Amino acid sequence: MQTLGLSDSMPRSEGRLKSLFWPSVQSSSDVDYLGAQGYWVCAVIAVLSLIVLVISNHPILGGFVFLIFYLGGVGVRERSPYAAGCVLVLYVMDMLVSGVGIIKVLFAALLLANFRAIWIASHWRPDSEEAAPAPRWSENWSDKFADQLPMWLWPKIRVAYYFLSVAYFLLAALGLAAIFRRHV
Repeated sequence: MQTLGLSDSMPRSEGRLKSLFWPSVQSSSDVDYLGAQGYWVCAVIAVLSLIVLVISNHPILGGFVFLIFYLGGVGVRERSPYAAGCVLVLYVMDMLVSGVGIIKVLFAALLLANFRAIWIASHWRPDSEEAAPAPRWSENWSDKFADQLPMWLWPKIRVAYYFLSVAYFLLAALGLAAIFRRHV
């Protein structure tokens, strides 16, 4: 498969830990990898938020937060700087409302690195033939979720995501205002 150019054997230009917290883009493989990495970070945050809010007896809010972060991850996978910035800002606002913890700071750092990676990838314009987009696979469930679903879903929900994210931003801003007003 490597001879035919079908394998995903082009090595990333950096290690996994560095690509998580300080990514760089030097090839189309890096662009694809960072998009998939950002998708999974947002998906994990969405699922964890849903679980915590359902356990704390807020299932409707949990579903709304799940949609915001999961669909933001879909946008990140499709290299949307708006989606990457939105999930970062909304997560930080949520962290300020609900309290700061080590895990939350770690996720905020991942989202900041994710935003940086998407920003760099959206401005990356190479001139070589190596810059052809990496193929998106559909061999297993992980490929279907991280490669095929975002490519199909993002054009259909992009505008709705803008409205949902603004609504969530306003709710978080009202929560922050109420907290600051109570403490002043």
